[in-house]
Amino acid sequence: MLAWDVVSPERTALVLIDLQNSFLHPDGGNYYPAVETIVPNLTRLLAYARERGRLIVHVADRHRPGAPDFESHKLPGHCIEAEFDAEFFQGFGPAVPTPANEITIVKRRFSAFFGTDLDTALRENGIERLVVAGVKTNVCVRATIQDGFGLGYRCLLARDATNSNRANLEAASAEDIDRYMGWSVSLADAEAALG
Repeated sequence: MLAWDVVSPERTALVLIDLQNSFLHPDGGNYYPAVETIVPNLTRLLAYARERGRLIVHVADRHRPGAPDFESHKLPGHCIEAEFDAEFFQGFGPAVPTPANEITIVKRRFSAFFGTDLDTALRENGIERLVVAGVKTNVCVRATIQDGFGLGYRCLLARDATNSNRANLEAASAEDIDRYMGWSVSLADAEAALG
């Protein structure tokens, strides 16, 4: 079995999934109280990656206003461009001014890879390993890790910096990720991967 710790920190990126008002702000349309427990760890990971100059990918789920969207067959409208829910939650999103090592990926499906240029951006930066954190473990985080695995990235799920409003699905997804697609790691190990 391949080890996650054979890749250098310089070839590691932090991928932050959907740290937007919709999920993290109490007035957000998809807010759930348990999300508050991971905000300090997300803040810590982001600061850690910034201190080390790592590539940071800020992923935002955004949908076009008034436009057909296949996701609406399963989910109510959410994260509409230019609306409150679609904006990054306070303290997250790219630094201002935005440094070259922080990029934003806008997605319209669960995976940050699907229909975006994330794979191209990672390869252009020599990235081989991803530390993935954010919301929700069983939906967008898992989908991103599954696609990352399929594309040949070593994917680390930062367990203390991701969760879900469905504890059973969160646990099952973390187990599946650890068993089949990547590694479920502590916050300290996620930091070690980043350097």
